[in-house]
Amino acid sequence: MDKDKGELYYRRYLEGDDTALVDMICDYKDGVILYLCGITGSFSLAEEYMEDTFFRIAAKKPRFSGRSSFKTWLFTIARNTAIDGMRKMSRISDKPVEEYGDISDERSIEKEYLREEQKISLHRAMESLNSDYRQVLYLIFFEDLSNSEAAMVMKKSCRQIENLLYRAKQALRSKLEKEGFEYERL
Repeated sequence: MDKDKGELYYRRYLEGDDTALVDMICDYKDGVILYLCGITGSFSLAEEYMEDTFFRIAAKKPRFSGRSSFKTWLFTIARNTAIDGMRKMSRISDKPVEEYGDISDERSIEKEYLREEQKISLHRAMESLNSDYRQVLYLIFFEDLSNSEAAMVMKKSCRQIENLLYRAKQALRSKLEKEGFEYERL
């Protein structure tokens, strides 16, 4: 997918082409869901926040300045949407946000997205990592964002992202080795 493709979709949508929004959602929804799953720890919540993200874009039509890639801008909106949603949920519920990760049908839904055995093993290992580790790994390895783009999405400095990425890779490698699994990109 071209880095500018999302920006073209968004521009077309702002000019009145509603099919461009559908195209944008089709191209980006899976990546947004996986990224948000890393934040929320729940596939169901991630799907809900993905929908909220695209609804926010469709309804509010926020300005895209072009100072970052479209994907960075989109993932920043998704992250903010998830954080806002989790804050609201924690205010109205006695249950801590961290406990929402155990939704019963989560495994079967995830397996539809992650059919190959290596991807499933990798995803399970990543689930056991802390939220910041999951986020940085999703953004850089699955969404191919640069360190500076990941820093913008996560609201951290480039140096913090480098350190976080190093520690995340070490933690993930350790978990995968315990399962007898090696991943070539680590």
